[in-house]
Amino acid sequence: MGYIIRAIDKDETIKISVAITTDVVEEAAQIHHTSKTASAALGRVLTAASIIGSWQKNEKDALTLSINGNGPAGKIMATCKNDGYVKGFITNPSADLPVRESDGKLDVAGIVGQGDMTIVMDIGLKKPYTGTVNLVSGEIAEDLATYFLQSDQVPSAVGLGVLVDTDYSIKSAGGFIIQLMPGADESSISKIEENLSKLEGITNLIEGYHDAEKILEVLMEGFEVKILEKRDIFYKCDCSRDKVKDAILSIGPNEISKILLEDKKADVSCHFCNSHYHFDEEDLREMLEEAKKLNENK
Repeated sequence: MGYIIRAIDKDETIKISVAITTDVVEEAAQIHHTSKTASAALGRVLTAASIIGSWQKNEKDALTLSINGNGPAGKIMATCKNDGYVKGFITNPSADLPVRESDGKLDVAGIVGQGDMTIVMDIGLKKPYTGTVNLVSGEIAEDLATYFLQSDQVPSAVGLGVLVDTDYSIKSAGGFIIQLMPGADESSISKIEENLSKLEGITNLIEGYHDAEKILEVLMEGFEVKILEKRDIFYKCDCSRDKVKDAILSIGPNEISKILLEDKKADVSCHFCNSHYHFDEEDLREMLEEAKKLNENK
């Protein structure tokens, strides 16, 4: 189980969220059998989505964060609702590259490549809000800061980190997002910049404390802050046989008839949890009749 805290400074001009996601990323790594670098990339996206998802107001509000790069990782996606549950996948979980010689870190940017980042927010309106920016580094955190500045005009500092052990387990994972609201003065901005400049890296910070409240103290040293909320987060997929059945019904009787004629069965796997659902010929015939009735009632 991971958790997130949201806080604000006493002048209400600086918002900050800090997440510890070690267990969440470990669960994802076990489900998807990720390489070290893929674990780091997927873990950063899961952490970012969890933080942004916690800002939503209504329980059914949903957020999807996707990285669409041309690197060996393929697409990386995480989605969550405002209920503490997050799930994600990476197209090529075995994608890996040697550790970078320049800094000894996992080459997340290398497996992501060039492309774009898209955030979709469904808050119950007729159409979800969608924003897209080009990737500036592929390291995810810098790309997200660019997204906030370009799409929301909100200056932000973002840190995302995943430390993978020699046995491929997740030693630590987490991150933070600091955002400047209108009214933030130059002295506050300088103080934050100074605090961030002292960090030896977000991964070291998380590994050193494993405590979001302590990390908040380090990031906001010299500020008076108030914690607004603390919430648990879990890796959980909400797929089910009934939902997959509904998806098959939605393709209509003509397509179901084709499946019956050509394959006499349907096998569907969930991208997020690797659960497998099998529908035999009898299942498909029943679904065909149901789809015909749905079509007649339209």
